[in-house]
Amino acid sequence: MATVKKLGIWIDHSSAHLTAISADPFETKTIESNFTHEDREHTLSRSENVMHNKEHHHHSEYYKKIGEVIRNYDDVILFGPTDAKVELFNVLREDHRFAKIKIEIKQADKMTESQQHAFVREYFSGR
Repeated sequence: MATVKKLGIWIDHSSAHLTAISADPFETKTIESNFTHEDREHTLSRSENVMHNKEHHHHSEYYKKIGEVIRNYDDVILFGPTDAKVELFNVLREDHRFAKIKIEIKQADKMTESQQHAFVREYFSGR
């Protein structure tokens, strides 16, 4: 029987911390969004519509990078303080390549790396 590959992702709109359940200590990878607060202020000063288009493009690229990692896993928990986890979940559900991957969402506050590891460990140990 094949081992189920599990991944926990703490995510907000600026960064995602990916914690793979494979070894102890955990493997953690960070993916950063390219859309900064400075970008937002600069484009907002030109046009709100331009800002939203640029922000949407950057978020799409950010979610695509995370999705490429998720494709290698069977069971994924998305957690964090913002709606980024829901936005990512919706993007993944629209793509048939993620249909066989179990993906769940949980609300969580801002966490240290140790707290993220504990959250992921507890989430997967209870199943």
